[in-house]
Amino acid sequence: MLAVWGYAASALGYALLLLLLLTSRKSGLAKYLLILATAATCVWSLSPFLIGEMTVERLIVFDNVKQLFWLLFLAACLKDNFTSLAGVLTRPETWLILALPITGLIIPLGFDVNDSWLFLLQTVLALQVLVLLEIIYRQAGENRWAFKPLILYLGATNLFEFVTFANALMVEQIDLTYIAARGFIYTALIPLLVLAIRRVQHWGVDIFVSREVVLHSSLLLVAGCYLFVMSLIGYVVKYYGGQWSTTIQITLIFLSLALLATVFLSASFRTKVKVFITKHFFANQFDYRHEWVKLTQSLESNQPGQTVYQTVLNAFLQAMDYQSGLFIKRVDNKVEYLADQEAEPLCEEQQVVVQQFFDFFEQKNWIIDMAELRTKPYVYEGLKVNHAILNKIAFQLVIPIYRGDTLWGAVLMSNTNDTSRSLNWELRDYLTAVTAQITNFLFHHEAAKEVAENAQFAAFTRMSAFVLHDLKNVLAQIDLILCNAEQHKDNPEFIDDTFETLHHTKARMDKMLRQLSEKNAEPTSQQRLCRVSACIEKVIEQRCATQLPKAELMVNSEIEVVLDNDKFANVMYHLISNAQQATADDGFVRVEVSHEPQSEQIVVTISDNGSGMSKAFIQQRLFTPFDTTKGNAGMGIGAYDAKAFLEKIGGFLYVQSEEDVGTVFTLNIPAN
Repeated sequence: MLAVWGYAASALGYALLLLLLLTSRKSGLAKYLLILATAATCVWSLSPFLIGEMTVERLIVFDNVKQLFWLLFLAACLKDNFTSLAGVLTRPETWLILALPITGLIIPLGFDVNDSWLFLLQTVLALQVLVLLEIIYRQAGENRWAFKPLILYLGATNLFEFVTFANALMVEQIDLTYIAARGFIYTALIPLLVLAIRRVQHWGVDIFVSREVVLHSSLLLVAGCYLFVMSLIGYVVKYYGGQWSTTIQITLIFLSLALLATVFLSASFRTKVKVFITKHFFANQFDYRHEWVKLTQSLESNQPGQTVYQTVLNAFLQAMDYQSGLFIKRVDNKVEYLADQEAEPLCEEQQVVVQQFFDFFEQKNWIIDMAELRTKPYVYEGLKVNHAILNKIAFQLVIPIYRGDTLWGAVLMSNTNDTSRSLNWELRDYLTAVTAQITNFLFHHEAAKEVAENAQFAAFTRMSAFVLHDLKNVLAQIDLILCNAEQHKDNPEFIDDTFETLHHTKARMDKMLRQLSEKNAEPTSQQRLCRVSACIEKVIEQRCATQLPKAELMVNSEIEVVLDNDKFANVMYHLISNAQQATADDGFVRVEVSHEPQSEQIVVTISDNGSGMSKAFIQQRLFTPFDTTKGNAGMGIGAYDAKAFLEKIGGFLYVQSEEDVGTVFTLNIPAN
């Protein structure tokens, strides 16, 4: 009696929903198919009142009629450009979808089959609806919010049907408790269908078969096949089990659910299934549209406090679904670590192998697969490596990174043996494209950083450099006057030189103040023909004479060149003064001038036997603006300014130094 009330409530609810649809002003194919599906569900709810004795065959017929119209509605939702029922029915995919319910309608009418086969058909039919719902939901995109109530309605009803007939298949008869509950369940779910009708303004989703859908749908099919096998086992248990059949049936159901949960939660199982599907069902290994969007999002998702190098490494790892890696840069013959992810630094033996890889990358832009290198070394022609050390290396892929045609660094990646990939032609092409995109992002970031530093220097540093150098020049001249005042204050020639120096000092101060008031970052260039040795000699006598050891000037040969005398004097003062400060009082500072006719250059060398500098300091700090070892006594821009001046006039500055031995600055000045 309770079951009758449930079916009556369901029939009344779907009848009211049918009236609502008929009075709606919306038009379109989806509306009419929804009216048919709702009407079929209403008739299904009235089935206990329309027929006398409810047999399994009659129950299956009404179920298949209901499922037929709902599947036809879902078939119309698979594309968004259907305008007529004929357009839906002319698609082969539609008849493939409708094949199961049509078969379920024909079999009871023309054949005498066992009820178990009918239960199996209904179980597979419910599973088919669940698979279609998953495809529609995953491909709905921005319309997922609108489709969600429909997915929940059909998903809940068909999941209940799946459980009902899977259980009937196990015990070879339908549990009347499930049949009695159907009416109430369908009635309770009507609000979801009403909400779906109100939400969806445009029925239809343009479907394509993606790898993710195939993977998840395949897992659903695996689940269905597994439940089918369990059903057969349940049937055998019931037939032979006697009084233990119920206990064994419950145990098998529990074990089946536990095993299915393990299957769906197992990452390695899903990976193996995905690899199998990729190899056998797709021409391409990757869904490139999805992979490219994922790579772009990975590069844009820079976490707070995360360096750009860590972002780059994470993008490489995500592109390959790998777990650990190192991002390294080649600096001369050493390795500089930029970022790491669950990876240890390289030991000395591994660094030797990596250097051999770098030598190979200088010749060939080729990704190295470590497994292939171990088994097929002849593929990597020209790569000479110690295979005994190679076996100790944990990483699996080595991807070179180039800046233009120059090798810049490399990414080393590794993964578990179960999920690592062997390189083929497609994977190499994919990694080449990924590397091009990531390196473009990396070098664009470095270029932007360099532009920002140059802008900062242009706004502040040049002004500070000019002020500092002029103040040092003025101070040196005043120091020179004070040092000689006691000894030569009664000498008229000294008095004349002093006044001349003061006039020169005042002129420089006036010039500096005028430039500061006019906000000029640097003075206007005043180039003229001059002798380099005369300029250097004046710097030594007037600005560097108060410091020890006294600089010695040697002129081998020279010709006149065109220079900005003031700027060149500032450069020489800074380099000579630095050499004096780095050298003990009993040491030496020598300045040598030579003319090289072959190269048309004037070569000026400033050598000392002072404290010297390390190679790392020269590479990383010497020419970096604002980086000084003098504390508040310096601005850290003198060496940078000297190098910039020489490069601006077409020359260059070269430094050789060794700690506790000395330093040699070589200035090459164009003489043409």
